[in-house]
Amino acid sequence: MRIAHVITRMIVGGAQENTLYNCQDLIRDFGDDVLLITGPSPGREGTLLDRTEHQVPVALAPHLVRNIYPWDDLRGYYEIKKILRDFRPDVVHTHSAKGGMLGRIAATSLRVPAVIHTVHGAPFHPYQSAAARNFFIACERYAAKRCHKMICVADAMTDLMVDAKVAPREKFVTIYSGMEVEPFLESGQWRDEMRQKLGYSDEHVVIGKIARLFHLKGHEYVLAAARRVIDAVPNVRFLWIGDGLLHDKYVEEINAAGLTDYFQLVGLVPPTEIPRYCGAMDILVHASLREGLARALPQALLSGKPAVSFDVDGAREVVVTDETGELIPPKDVDRLADALIRLASDAALRQRLGEEGRRRAAQVFPHRHMTAEIRKTYEQVLADKP
Repeated sequence: MRIAHVITRMIVGGAQENTLYNCQDLIRDFGDDVLLITGPSPGREGTLLDRTEHQVPVALAPHLVRNIYPWDDLRGYYEIKKILRDFRPDVVHTHSAKGGMLGRIAATSLRVPAVIHTVHGAPFHPYQSAAARNFFIACERYAAKRCHKMICVADAMTDLMVDAKVAPREKFVTIYSGMEVEPFLESGQWRDEMRQKLGYSDEHVVIGKIARLFHLKGHEYVLAAARRVIDAVPNVRFLWIGDGLLHDKYVEEINAAGLTDYFQLVGLVPPTEIPRYCGAMDILVHASLREGLARALPQALLSGKPAVSFDVDGAREVVVTDETGELIPPKDVDRLADALIRLASDAALRQRLGEEGRRRAAQVFPHRHMTAEIRKTYEQVLADKP
């Protein structure tokens, strides 16, 4: 099978890791001929293609960029179309808003037999202006008519898209994002080494957050809750993993709040190192305001760490209060602080929730299982073609 994946950029992020695993598995497990089409990945987020021995053929579309620039978008469309015409795929699988829009239009114009799109996270959300939200919904409705099937990384994404009348429910299928689960299951072996490296002693309770330092990722809510948490549990420490354009702003706010001794920002970490950092944590906090299903949540659970998360999108499908962690209403800083204090104060509770989270996540998130399900979707669409 000849399969082209199209994604706007290959920064260090969940959707990008998902896509790269999918490409690698298709080549290794099924012997497929795979091409990854992507735009440039500038900025502080880093790029997966520089950091991994990915062994996936890549074609660069120089004008495929994240922001909307009509002239560049038109050029990006023709770049994608030329690459697809030369590659002659049986399947085009698109990801992200811009890559999804341009890729689907190009694939349809070339009469590609199977066109699939994955919704990693909806491009429309409640924190946009009404005009912007309506524009992105209209774009998604248009693009949805130019593919045969849509994969969502959580049932919540399907509900969101159906409620917005992007496409009928029968056009969607849920396939959870996959990852390399073994390093997370074994992350405890690095705990002592990593905590020593990071300067934590046995008495410290480390609350980790894995996310780009970017808008809507919710770092400000963790920072707002931190003073109460520290006053109640003075041995708490906060470990932030990730980089982005808000880095300097958050550093200034941490310093201004007098919390420098309690926060450590380690910057961008290669994906292969994330299990080691999870091993050093005791709790994961996830305060994003919009997310399909954040990879950090199953990663923490696989590592045996309970998660405290805002109740957005797919979070409730892995974080269950008093079973694997605690769900909090979005932006509720008081409830966030209460949950972190409760877990930071009770090692036995952390262990119980962490063990249950590990048991559940280990059954669902292996990336080769994800790829097998995705390939079944390709086969079904191709089999339904006249």
